[in-house]
Amino acid sequence: MIEIKNISKSFEGRQVLKNINIQFAKGKCNLIIGQSGSGKTVLMKTLVGLHSPDEGEVMFSNRVFNKMTITQQIDVRKDMGMVFQAGALFDSMNIEENVMFPIRMFQRTSRAKMLDQVNVCLERVNLKGINNMMPSELSGGMKKRVAIARAIAAKPKYLFCDEPNSGLDPQTSILIDELISDITHEYNITTIINTHDMNSVVEIGERIYYLHHGELWWQGDNKNVLNSDNKELNDFIFCTSLTKKIKEKNGNK
Repeated sequence: MIEIKNISKSFEGRQVLKNINIQFAKGKCNLIIGQSGSGKTVLMKTLVGLHSPDEGEVMFSNRVFNKMTITQQIDVRKDMGMVFQAGALFDSMNIEENVMFPIRMFQRTSRAKMLDQVNVCLERVNLKGINNMMPSELSGGMKKRVAIARAIAAKPKYLFCDEPNSGLDPQTSILIDELISDITHEYNITTIINTHDMNSVVEIGERIYYLHHGELWWQGDNKNVLNSDNKELNDFIFCTSLTKKIKEKNGNK
C-alpha cells in the first residue's frame, strides 16, 4: 500500500499541492483526475521521489519514503514500475533490450533468465515474438504495450502510469485500460494512474481521487463518480457534449 499524509508542495511561492491525504489501495486501479494545473503530475512526481514535499510524508508499506537515505530510496524504487505518457522507449534499443533494461538494472541473474522474463512480459501484453523490432517500427498502441511490459519486467509492487492513453484512438485506449487493470489484479500491484480519459474513469476507476486547485476535492469510485453532487467534479466530468448527454440520459432514468 502507498499512503500520503498531509502532503504540500510549492514552487516559487505558488502552492501546487495543499495538505493532501490519500491511501492508495493495493491490487486496485487508483486514478488521479483533475484539470490541467490541478497538481496531478506534481503529485505523481512526489510519489516516485522526483519532487520532495515541503510538508508531509510519502509512505510505502509504512516506510516514510521522503525521509529515507538515497540508498534506502533506491531499494524502494526497485519495486516501482513506470509507464510514461509517450512510452519513453529507448530508440537505439530493440524491444527485447528495452524490456530487459529494468531487469539488468535491478536484478542479478543470467541473461537466459532475463530473456525468459522478457518473453513472459511480451507475451503477457500480446506482443510475442517482436523482440528484434525497433520502437520506430511499432504503432502507438504497440509502443504503449511495450512500455507496460518494461514496467512489469522487474516484477514491481507499485505501478505508476502517466496518461497511458494519451495519443491513442478510443479502441486502443480501451485495450490499454483492460491490460493495466488485468495486470494490476493478476499481480496484486498498487497501481496509480494519472488520466484525463473519462472512459478509463468509468471502466477501471476502482478508486478515484479528484484534485482541484491542488486540493483533494472528492474521492470515490466508478460506481458513484457520475452521480456526485460535487459541483467542481461535475463541471470537470460533464464538460463535453457527449458526457452531458450521458448525464441527461442518466437523469431521465
